[in-house]
Amino acid sequence: MPGLVVFGRRWAIGSDDFVLPGAFELFVRLLWWIGILALYAVHKGRFNCPGGGLLHSYLLVLLVLLAAIICALAALVYVSMQGTISNPGPRKSLPKLLYTRLLLYFPEFIWAVVGAVWVSDSSVHCEKTVINVIMGTVIASWVIIIFTIIGVVIVFDPLGGKKTFYLTNSVSRNLESSQSGQLLYNVKNTATRVWEKRIRLLCCCIVQDDDHRVAFTSIAELFRAYFSDTDLVPSDIAAGLTLLHQEQDKMESCPKEPEEVLCHSPSSLVTDDLDIELENAAHYMLFAAAAYGWPYYVYTNPFTALCKLNGDCCRNRTTDSDITGSDRRNFHFGSILRITGLQYRDFIHISFHNKIYEIPFFVALDHKKEAIVVAVRGTLSFEDILTDLSADCEDLTLEDVLENGFVHKGITQAANYIYQKLINDGILNQAFTIAPEYKLVIVGHSLGGGTASILAIMLRNSFPALRCYAFSPPGGLLSKSLADYTKHFIVSVIVGKDLVARLSMPNMEDLKRRIVRIVANCNRPKYQILLRGCWYEVFGGDPDNFPTELDGRNQDALTQPLLAEESLMVHRSPSYNTLEDESHLNSPPQYPHLYLPGKIIHIVEESSSRRWCSSDIKYTARWSNEAVFSSILISPKMITDHMPDVVLKALNSLSQEHRSCISC
Repeated sequence: MPGLVVFGRRWAIGSDDFVLPGAFELFVRLLWWIGILALYAVHKGRFNCPGGGLLHSYLLVLLVLLAAIICALAALVYVSMQGTISNPGPRKSLPKLLYTRLLLYFPEFIWAVVGAVWVSDSSVHCEKTVINVIMGTVIASWVIIIFTIIGVVIVFDPLGGKKTFYLTNSVSRNLESSQSGQLLYNVKNTATRVWEKRIRLLCCCIVQDDDHRVAFTSIAELFRAYFSDTDLVPSDIAAGLTLLHQEQDKMESCPKEPEEVLCHSPSSLVTDDLDIELENAAHYMLFAAAAYGWPYYVYTNPFTALCKLNGDCCRNRTTDSDITGSDRRNFHFGSILRITGLQYRDFIHISFHNKIYEIPFFVALDHKKEAIVVAVRGTLSFEDILTDLSADCEDLTLEDVLENGFVHKGITQAANYIYQKLINDGILNQAFTIAPEYKLVIVGHSLGGGTASILAIMLRNSFPALRCYAFSPPGGLLSKSLADYTKHFIVSVIVGKDLVARLSMPNMEDLKRRIVRIVANCNRPKYQILLRGCWYEVFGGDPDNFPTELDGRNQDALTQPLLAEESLMVHRSPSYNTLEDESHLNSPPQYPHLYLPGKIIHIVEESSSRRWCSSDIKYTARWSNEAVFSSILISPKMITDHMPDVVLKALNSLSQEHRSCISC
């Protein structure tokens, strides 16, 4: 913070990011220099072989060149270690050192070519050991040059050559110049195009139509708006997440207030209701997991799944089920059968069709619970990711529903696609013709959970008795009015510190402000934060007590620009303004607040005793509310807690514990 500016443009790397890569290269260069020096000392006076004179000159120049590179690297690493993330002043000489180091690549490149020519010269008849060492030197030089080029490509910022600036509220109000307005428009438009190109590159393997192009533009606008008001490089974000995780763990280790403990003490009636819903959720989670098809089955049964599925694909499949989409070798359907334990005849419709805003689902008869189950698949493809990222808000207008409000655009379109299939194609009519006394249950995990929730809202008027179980749904899904309306028929199940359940644009804005605040106030160098953070994540221990105070530092030193760098503190981005102007926090939100659907069951890991061959984890569950998920929690489990096998394991553990208590 901020990004380094060299050659007249900004790069996606900070002036304090050269410590670790520079130290590694310095170590390699030192070993290399010692090895060449030893080779020269051993063969000194014995360069009388054909080509030996050139070898003698080559080694002497290489030793001098390596010594110069080592000195430049040592100075680069030392200067990069100075200051803090938000105080680049002590590193103002780093660009000059970087220019020096880059200039040394030219003689190194030339000498690598000379070495390659000498090694390939057939007239050279020196000792084989010497030739192999020179060959190794040439290869090492080329490897370092290639990795440097790759590094330059990675840290290249396509917007670095543009005149970027941040506008405070007062400046934007005084922006009357048409030229300034046009400049701002051009910067925004360029940033959107850059993000759109990146998204297209990531999705190059899928067929792109008009829907994809609209989604690309919408997602690019979202990313551009989110990153436009900060000057953070990736390592700043990593350091901020590390500090936030340790700060969060320190707060969790503090004893809770008595009022906070009492508020989680449910009545016996609420506990009975929770036990019933947990048992139902454990049952229906099988259907939500089965919707993922063979990838989930292979993931949970890595040693036996392929053999079993290969056996299933050779059997003749009955044609009672209506199947659309591609299912080569019957792997998807075979996996669904094995996970759910249902028979062929129990499936009414199965769709493996997958496009943007069109996700797979199946409709089946669940005789155990006497239910018609609609199971919607979660995120499993690039098309699903584009549906997830189409996070604009749109109005959901339904007849006879007064609680109309905002919903997630991409997920709503996916729900509308399934709704059209179920109603217009007569799939539900067919199901209720077969089992008219059964109830309707809609389930899904992740993206499937969000889609199932909005689908349940759409079908609520036609099927008043329907139930919906949304497992780990996205947090930014429904407006407050719709979220309250769904508490009568939707149950959301969240495990631990699941990231997706807390993922919404207001929460992401809050996370950005927290990262900027903590890295700006920490007075430790970035390399210390990252090294200590890696140790803490891998080996655990007590959270480090990193100072997070300005400690009376000189404000002039804090705002020193790094050569051509334009400091975030000087430009006063909206995120940094929150450090000194708390009124910004009370300003109208840029994005509307969206919430989780229905009543929320929060499952947390109470205790864990891990051994070499097994792991015994105990879970507890309680009713929760949307306020608990109003902030993103940083944890190594923020991703694993979202996985369907972890959710199913937690539900099965709680269900078995409840049954054992009843038997006792």
